[in-house]
Amino acid sequence: MHATMAEYLRFIVLLPLAGAAINGVLNRRLPRVFAGSIASLTVLASFLLSLKAFLDLRALPVGQRLLSDFVYAWIPVGDLRIDVSFMVDELTAVMILFVTGVAFLIHIYSIGYMKGDRGVQRYFSYLNLFVGMMLILVLADNLPLLFVGWEGVGLCSYLLIGFWFEDLMNSAAGKKAFLVNRVGDFGFLLGMLLIARTLGGHVGGANLFSFTVLAQHTALLAPVATAVCLLLFMGATGKSAQIPLFVWLPDAMAGPTPVSALIHAATMVTAGVYMVARLNFLFTLSSVAMGVVAVIGA
Repeated sequence: MHATMAEYLRFIVLLPLAGAAINGVLNRRLPRVFAGSIASLTVLASFLLSLKAFLDLRALPVGQRLLSDFVYAWIPVGDLRIDVSFMVDELTAVMILFVTGVAFLIHIYSIGYMKGDRGVQRYFSYLNLFVGMMLILVLADNLPLLFVGWEGVGLCSYLLIGFWFEDLMNSAAGKKAFLVNRVGDFGFLLGMLLIARTLGGHVGGANLFSFTVLAQHTALLAPVATAVCLLLFMGATGKSAQIPLFVWLPDAMAGPTPVSALIHAATMVTAGVYMVARLNFLFTLSSVAMGVVAVIGA
């Protein structure tokens, strides 16, 4: 599929990260009243750019609906090359509107909810960082970059769940979420390594992990599809709080209420669902993996 260049996609990610940096660096020097406004405006700008991407995508002919934004070559080692590159197709367009739209409303609600809290600048810095990482996850056009966002939202969940860390129950809940997610992420990492082991000798290292390349080489991946999909799904059970890695979710309500609304109801717990949908061409190769997903989901 031919991709249409759209160099503004990077700013959908960068704007919330800029808000996180401003609130994080200035922190106590920034008046509390400005912290929420800065965080909310950056997410609103990201939402408007996401809306532009959606409309630009809709204007393209069916079958050619793909926007791409290459930023730079991230890991050029020998013949291995992994890029920082973003893409928007129909699935991504829905997710970025969902993530930025819901996040903006929760940021607005947080301004009133966190009013008077002495850590409000830190709170909005974490909240912006979470949105930025979630957008990296859904906009990434390759598995390693998706994994960066995947780990980023895991870190932010730890920071936000344990935001009131003076309470030992809150800090323990944050650590529990972090550690349980790392168990799932180990499976995700093994799945990526198995993909590299399987494809490395056949397709070379250039964009080895890009979703386009993976979709073009399903025949090579078919023999290991069950193992790859189950390992990747292990990561999904951690992020989306599914059996057996669901145990962190009840304790995670220790964080501020808007955090529960953003992470545990709207965005991070959909990350596993998004990953399975993004790699549907792999999961359809394995009836065993699809059966496991169906049973766990039920």
